[in-house]
Amino acid sequence: MSPASMASAACVDEISAAGLFLRAVAMVPAAHYLAASLLVLLSLFYNLFEFHFLRDLLHGFRGDPVVLTFNPASKIYEGVVSKCRIFHRRYLPTPWLASPHLQTAFLHFFGRPPCVTYRRQLFSVRDGGTIALDWLLASDVAGGYSNMDKVISKDDTAPLVIVIPGLTSDSASPYVKHLTYVMAKQGWNVVVSNHRGLAGISITSDCFYNAGWTEDVREVINHLHQEYPKAHIFAVGTSVGANILVKYLGEDEDNTPVTGAASICSPWDLVVCDRFLTRKPVQRLYNRALTMGLKDYAKLHKPVLARLANWEGIRKSCSVREFDSHATCLVGKFETVDTFYRCCSSVNFTGNIVVPLLCISALDDPLCTKEAIPWDECRANKNIVLATTAHGGHLAYFEGLAAQSLWWVEAVREFLSVLHTSPFIHGQKKAPTHGLHSLLESSIDKVPFVNVMEDGMVAAMTSDGAHDEHKEDLHNPINHDMKPENEVAYGDQSGDRKEVDADLQQSAVSLGQGVEEESYDNAIPDVTSSVTGSMNQLSRRYRTSLWLLTYIAIVTTWPLVGSVLHNIFRKKLKGFLPAAWIRR
Repeated sequence: MSPASMASAACVDEISAAGLFLRAVAMVPAAHYLAASLLVLLSLFYNLFEFHFLRDLLHGFRGDPVVLTFNPASKIYEGVVSKCRIFHRRYLPTPWLASPHLQTAFLHFFGRPPCVTYRRQLFSVRDGGTIALDWLLASDVAGGYSNMDKVISKDDTAPLVIVIPGLTSDSASPYVKHLTYVMAKQGWNVVVSNHRGLAGISITSDCFYNAGWTEDVREVINHLHQEYPKAHIFAVGTSVGANILVKYLGEDEDNTPVTGAASICSPWDLVVCDRFLTRKPVQRLYNRALTMGLKDYAKLHKPVLARLANWEGIRKSCSVREFDSHATCLVGKFETVDTFYRCCSSVNFTGNIVVPLLCISALDDPLCTKEAIPWDECRANKNIVLATTAHGGHLAYFEGLAAQSLWWVEAVREFLSVLHTSPFIHGQKKAPTHGLHSLLESSIDKVPFVNVMEDGMVAAMTSDGAHDEHKEDLHNPINHDMKPENEVAYGDQSGDRKEVDADLQQSAVSLGQGVEEESYDNAIPDVTSSVTGSMNQLSRRYRTSLWLLTYIAIVTTWPLVGSVLHNIFRKKLKGFLPAAWIRR
């Protein structure tokens, strides 16, 4: 056969093979192709939204154990967490919410929170800002008639729980209602410290809250401790509120009146979480959703932000980072966004915490990535116990077929209950009394009285109308005067403001001088003796370290000489070298 005929036959064979393939494809029913396409799409959807229903089914819906990370010498684990049954059981998410995204979305849109009615107090902070404190007392959920005019006495010993919500969240958020109801049902009093500008309260100063703003929490906690000195104060922070709480505990160390705390789904490291929100398509959706919430928050306070920040940039922001660049950094006076994130990340303060702290995080949290969890830092601090679960989403943790309860709420309740009755509770310190401080200059009227407007927002009342309605309380029964005693109501005239500032400054200086002169005579001997003892101790340690360094240098340089010295001074080196070195 000639080469030309062979090539022609090969071509015919190829055409025949292609034709046969096309015929075979055409013979398959269209319904099969549709089913295959749906199966592929379902597989992509299953993986994209991180479903784990099949995995739970294969494991018999047993759930996953709670992994605890703590210091081996931690008394908080031995005396408190080890006695909490919930940490020794498995957590199984609601089967029809077998996805962190489903859990998070269900919490946001539905949540199934219990019905609670708060009592509102308005608290004026030192810079003129206004914070809404929403109370839920134990008597409010006890059943039967609830006296809404009831107030807490200064001698009340019932534990007090302070709740710090997350970003753009307030006391009306479903997860906050779950927590406040459960804690009040236990017989404790609960107060939600809403962030500035949220919960229907307008901005009354030039300060805005951010992920690292701890001043408001500090003032609220110190004030409540002064008001109710016999009540143990516990604090629970959620999401960004958890970052603020942990940062506050690390900043104040042993000077906080908080006796126990819990951090739920904290972002820990804001730089890492910022990168995480731009990594995958699903996370970008969350990024856009958070940005929309921040922009809605900004629109409520446009008159102030338009003056302090870049309003056009805020309006065009498409990510949290862009919003922080145009708003948070300008108001908070941070050089860059990363500078703001690094300064405000609570991971930098975990080593200083002395208050018993329970931290709960889900490894599939779609907002606060597990990459930011400070495993080693938590393990190094004896006062921190970190509980992580494989699933749970962001602040969701629904459990049971009906998804009526949140697992982390029960975990916090049991932890704080056991801690309250244990000897490991943090001793309450006397709340520091703040001296004279400078109020931020602002064109906003800083009178601490408020007026309810037609749109439901609360605005600062001008000095003309302050005398008539000096205790406006948002139709809520608790009517304590939450204003600090050193708060001064300024009018609009700058001359009067300067005179009041000068008088207060002179009084504070004279008072401080009197106290200092009285205490110097008693303090000098104590200071002298303590300094002398410290210097002697440092001198002894310096001489010991010098000889030890000399010995190490000889051993590493001349091994034979070092071996001789090692045998001669073996007994004397027992107190300085590890036992493993002595045995060598």
